Amino acid sequence: MLTFLDIVHIASGQLLQGHGDMQVQHLLLDSRKVYAPESSVFFAISGDRHDGHEYLLGLYQQGVRQFVIEKRCDFSLMPLANVVMVSSSVQALQAIAAKHREQFHYPVIGITGSNAKTIVKEWLSQLLAKDYQIVRSPRSYNSQIGVPLSVWAMQANHSLGIFEAGISKPGEMQYLQKVIKPTIGIFTNIGTAHDEGFENTTQKISEKLLLFPNVETLVYCGDHVLIHEEILKQKNHFHTFSWSRINTSATVYIMAIENQLGKTVIKFVYNKNSASLLLPFTDEASIENALHCLAVLLLLNIDLVEINNRLQLLQPVAMRLELKQGINGCYLIDDSYNNDLAGLMIAMNFLEQQQQTEKKCLILSDMLESAVSPEQLYQNVAALVKQKNIHQFIGIGEQITAYAPLFINAVFYPTTAAFLEASQTQQFAQQTILIKGARAFEFEHIVAALQQKVHGTVLEINLDALSHNLNYYKSLLLPQTKIMVMVKAFAYGSGSYEVANLLQYHRVDYLGVAYTDEGVDLRTHGIGLPIMVMNPSEESFAKMHANHLEPEIYSFKILNEYLDFIGREQLVEAKIHLKLDTGMHRLGFEIEDLENLVSILIQNPSIKVVSIFSHLAGADDAQHNAYSMQQMEIFETMAGKIEAALGYTTIKHVLNSAGISRFTNHQYDMVRLGIGLYGVDATAAQQNKLQSVGTLKTIISQIKDVPAGATIGYSRKGVASSPMRIATIAIGYADGYDRRFSRGVGSVYISGKHCPVVGNVCMDMTMIDITHTQAKEGDAVEIFGNNISLINLATQIETIPYEILTNVSGRVKRVFYSE
Repeated sequence: MLTFLDIVHIASGQLLQGHGDMQVQHLLLDSRKVYAPESSVFFAISGDRHDGHEYLLGLYQQGVRQFVIEKRCDFSLMPLANVVMVSSSVQALQAIAAKHREQFHYPVIGITGSNAKTIVKEWLSQLLAKDYQIVRSPRSYNSQIGVPLSVWAMQANHSLGIFEAGISKPGEMQYLQKVIKPTIGIFTNIGTAHDEGFENTTQKISEKLLLFPNVETLVYCGDHVLIHEEILKQKNHFHTFSWSRINTSATVYIMAIENQLGKTVIKFVYNKNSASLLLPFTDEASIENALHCLAVLLLLNIDLVEINNRLQLLQPVAMRLELKQGINGCYLIDDSYNNDLAGLMIAMNFLEQQQQTEKKCLILSDMLESAVSPEQLYQNVAALVKQKNIHQFIGIGEQITAYAPLFINAVFYPTTAAFLEASQTQQFAQQTILIKGARAFEFEHIVAALQQKVHGTVLEINLDALSHNLNYYKSLLLPQTKIMVMVKAFAYGSGSYEVANLLQYHRVDYLGVAYTDEGVDLRTHGIGLPIMVMNPSEESFAKMHANHLEPEIYSFKILNEYLDFIGREQLVEAKIHLKLDTGMHRLGFEIEDLENLVSILIQNPSIKVVSIFSHLAGADDAQHNAYSMQQMEIFETMAGKIEAALGYTTIKHVLNSAGISRFTNHQYDMVRLGIGLYGVDATAAQQNKLQSVGTLKTIISQIKDVPAGATIGYSRKGVASSPMRIATIAIGYADGYDRRFSRGVGSVYISGKHCPVVGNVCMDMTMIDITHTQAKEGDAVEIFGNNISLINLATQIETIPYEILTNVSGRVKRVFYSE
């Protein structure tokens, strides 16, 4: 085990402060995810969007004593800290992980490619679990930071490592290769991901191949022509193990792929012998991923009969943590994705982020994927449960039950069935429940029992994409510029509580809501950030004050009503936000109102003007640039006069999402981020830098074959000009699918194809033409998402993406997930 002085030496750092050598067990990069502080070392990274050096004192106060920093800081209040200064904390982290890797001499599989790295890794872990004690990357930990954190988990009692590596630009893979040092390589495929970082596809392939200079064998599909050509150039460096549907000289030649009753028969030749096997999938992506796994199993000399048996047990990989609405006001985090300590820590951190309920519950099965002794394993689990302040712990399985004395506030059951039989759903109310179990325990039955029952239409919200978009806009801001995020209108249809909770986790400065009740709901669900209410009313002032909400004041009427309330309640201080009308001509004080406004404010010192702001009428369109600049000049004049009269400065803000990217020199003190957070750039210029946040999905309820001349739907507006296959999908205008999409205006995405709407959109369902699509009842249908953009959808019915998003009905279940 490394010590802090080892780290100083390995990282070639300068010891700034030392108070005794300490062992290092945990590498820490996020100040919000402290575990076992006494044996952790924190790496302070200065990034474009965050600076870890800002959190050193807080970490010290939590018990962390070992720090790796990139720039000099004041440690006068941290007298017992060990501090080493390096040129790059990320490179120091990588060097330490690489040194740790040198201790182990068992096989390590390194996986790269544009897609499917995580799926292939997880499937190999399932397929090889009988043969090896496996350590692998948690989730998609394949970055410059994720890889060293993954490799740090290697221990002597493992016998196989499986790690994935991803890059976004040239020069990155060399660092990851030194950390992973794979002995077996897998190159999955090449696609368009991160194209912007490379000159061309050939360069991207050659950069990815830098993971494999010292591997004994490289596994790949020879049908990816560019990959095959680049590998041939380097073939002298390693052996290859290829599979192909085309090239009979490949190591594994795939003779035939046949669909058979919802499964796939693979016929192949290996070592001059013919064989066949059965896969439980029919889609192309899963078949390719399974064939990568087949090649590895053959390489490792697993018996063909055993390979066939194992492949048939493969299950789709849940690539994400999902936050679902549960019964009795509960939230469920569904994560039976993996069942090791590293995965549990990630899930527990996600649970800790959720502030919608005060109480937290963990339902955990036996942990069957650990290389340490059961006693040590469950001691670690119990310590984690205690550290994360879990209010209720439920253990399921004979192994974890044997260590029941380690846990407090805990109950145990031998099997999932025993838990379901003994438990009453009423015992779960107003709490967030993490459900995490090994596949053998079939925890999906627990999820089904505790999940709120809704119809098959869901709006999936990608919390990682939200974080990405927030960080993108933060990257455009000066370090001192604050950020207010608008979560009005149910967070643009995405779900106010969950989105606000994520924003609170990311430490934004303010939230904005339209009405008082929205702010009250956020407070009820544990949101403590300052909140501005844009449309206050006289009858809501008491609620606002009780919940520490701050009103936007835009007229003398609302100002006088608020002053009356302040007087009646004898408030010493009441915070307000002044709205100025600089040319929007909607709400706000105009320039001729200033003298009277300033006079009232001076006469009422209990009023504290927190911010002064305005709204640009045409920030999203370059043709209005002159008008926008004129508005900002007026704003500066008006705000300056108000501040001069008040005798203090306020927070000033005018920029919305479009303004943040177009008027970077006018950030003032704060900006307001709205639709941009949700992946829509109103200017379209920055759209490729944002990620889609919401995916609206439904299912096919029924399929019918309709003869030529038949009519479909109300008012017989749909007519089959030829024999047609019609699918009825479980979404209608009551769910937010606009009637303007009727009669072919709109289309949906099924099985790789766009299918037009037939006839009129109904209240609860819609008919679509699937004549030329392979689809079956129960298949998923995308309304908008990665394949149908909100912008294109809005264009089809001559509206804006805001309307599409906010029209998604409250009866549509929101599922929040983190990949």
